[in-house]
Amino acid sequence: MLLPFAWMLSASIKFNKDVFTFPIQWIPDQPQWSNYIKIWTKIPLFTFIKNTAKLTIIVTILQLLTSSFAAYAFAKLDFKGKNALFLGYIGTIAVPWQAYMVPQFMMMRSFNLNNTHLAIICLQAFSAFGVFLMRQFYQSIPDELCEAARIDGMNEYQIYGKLMLPLSKPALSTLTIFTFVGTWNDFLGPMLYLTRDELKTIQIGLRMFITQYSAEYGLIMAASVVILIPVLIVFLSLQKYFVEGIASTGIKG
Repeated sequence: MLLPFAWMLSASIKFNKDVFTFPIQWIPDQPQWSNYIKIWTKIPLFTFIKNTAKLTIIVTILQLLTSSFAAYAFAKLDFKGKNALFLGYIGTIAVPWQAYMVPQFMMMRSFNLNNTHLAIICLQAFSAFGVFLMRQFYQSIPDELCEAARIDGMNEYQIYGKLMLPLSKPALSTLTIFTFVGTWNDFLGPMLYLTRDELKTIQIGLRMFITQYSAEYGLIMAASVVILIPVLIVFLSLQKYFVEGIASTGIKG
């Protein structure tokens, strides 16, 4: 599993002609550390990273808010049609995005949102998987806690904000990692909706190293190492809660 990452690190400090030499020379004789400088001048990499960070942070925050809010309603409130609505919403997970991306694009275009970051934010602000994950976690929290809070005079918004959210750090951390990584690495969505260079994300920007007749693989690998760093930071900082959120099924508190 780690071998491709080792190859990426090795290729990032090589001449383009040496990247695919066989047998592999893991430590080149002449390391090209200048590749890590060229990537910032060859393409507007800082702009792409800034756009990607903006979209990722906004989408992650919105998904945490909408998923946890909806999950609380599905897990702890009783209303007519709750189960049917939940099954219908979760059923969308089984439909691949490629099946409806064209109608979705036409809808965004009719709203004059194509070629804007707002289109991607609106489409990714809600997650059926996130609702499912948070609901499963909320169901492990005893209903008696919510009943006791209601007896003490707390309304549903207070129960959600002061009781459920503090208890759901493992689930929120798990959802944060999934959403952050998915949005940061998203290629097809920005490819469809963003055409201006000043709006593009890093995954589209990497294609600028590929021309009609050649590809600068050393620079591509160097840029890939750079954009991998934020993902590693997020994962390592939330790893403890991530493992707990995936593995735990008991009462939190």
